[in-house]
Amino acid sequence: MTSVKFVRLSSSYFWYFAILGLIIPFLPVFLDAKSFSSIEIGEILAIITATKIIGPTFWAFAADKSGKQLAIIRSGALLALLSFSLLFWLNGYWPVVFCLAIFSLFWTAVLPQLEVLTLNSIRRSAKIYARIRLWGSIGFIFLAVIAGDLIERYSADAFTYLGVIVLAGLFLSSMKLTPAKKAKNPVQQIEKISDKIFSRSFIFFFLAGLMLQMSFGPYYGFFALYLRELAYPGFAVGIFITISVLAEILIFIYASIFFRYFRLKTLLAISILLTSLRWFMTGSFADVIWVLVLVQCIHALSFGLYHSVSIQFIHQHFNHDQQNRGQAIYVGGVYGLGGAIGAYIAGIVWQGGQGSELAYNLAASAAFIGFVLVLFMQDRQQINISG
Repeated sequence: MTSVKFVRLSSSYFWYFAILGLIIPFLPVFLDAKSFSSIEIGEILAIITATKIIGPTFWAFAADKSGKQLAIIRSGALLALLSFSLLFWLNGYWPVVFCLAIFSLFWTAVLPQLEVLTLNSIRRSAKIYARIRLWGSIGFIFLAVIAGDLIERYSADAFTYLGVIVLAGLFLSSMKLTPAKKAKNPVQQIEKISDKIFSRSFIFFFLAGLMLQMSFGPYYGFFALYLRELAYPGFAVGIFITISVLAEILIFIYASIFFRYFRLKTLLAISILLTSLRWFMTGSFADVIWVLVLVQCIHALSFGLYHSVSIQFIHQHFNHDQQNRGQAIYVGGVYGLGGAIGAYIAGIVWQGGQGSELAYNLAASAAFIGFVLVLFMQDRQQINISG
């Protein structure tokens, strides 16, 4: 892989995950500033997350059938930018819901195709993938820190301005991407994608991921508001988010070491089990600073390690002509359905902060169920750590 291609792919990950660094911590703050209740915030987060059920499948089908991955990435980035910009003029519940849902629908076109493009460009090397992906984590930190300060200084309106700037960066970076060279693959026996979907390993992998993403509901939906209720200063959100993503970056840098000594199933089980512990500790002891720092470090496993292993699993499990759809099923089902259910339940249970401990205990239970489901996976996958 050339250094130019590495830079171009890394910059796209930077801008893509930078918008997450804005939305995950601060969308609830933005909505709260518009006087929406915790139930309404949970509903809005659930609705926009649910677009990941439909969006990735539609875009992946288009990518597999047309073969125009780059056109879909670029179109998705541009339309996401235009739809997000509507927030400058919208205030009511349903207009905001519609705007964010349309934004998310177009935004979901980007990542599954970008992941497939990247893995094909680097010949599936987990080591190089981790180096590229860590730039997404850097983008996340960059926006989380800047947004926390600017929103506190200039009000929640800064949220919209920052989102437009970042999405413009994503679109411009997508214009620099180039297609991956098609490898000469040996002739494979034609296999229906349904055979892959209904295999034992994929079913338990999918269900475990679903439970894990459900468990993120209170964190993605109310973490910033939770810290405010615990009397942490406004900049603390950016600091604690930064701690979690710095830990995540270390995992991306050293992921190949874990892949060398542990099997895929073991890594998934460890990451999900410790996530369960993370949510229990967050709900019960978040007022103790050193405990909160510790559990934020577990994000390295909750997201960083889990994501790296999952992407490798998907890429190896599905055939070459199925990979866009495989990514879409994973993103749509696990992140879309799981995230939507988790956000909706968290919104109901939260009750303006009074149900925070219960919400995190439910999250811990969901993650533990995910850990148990991983134990039923077949243990055959090997990970390429070359590069």
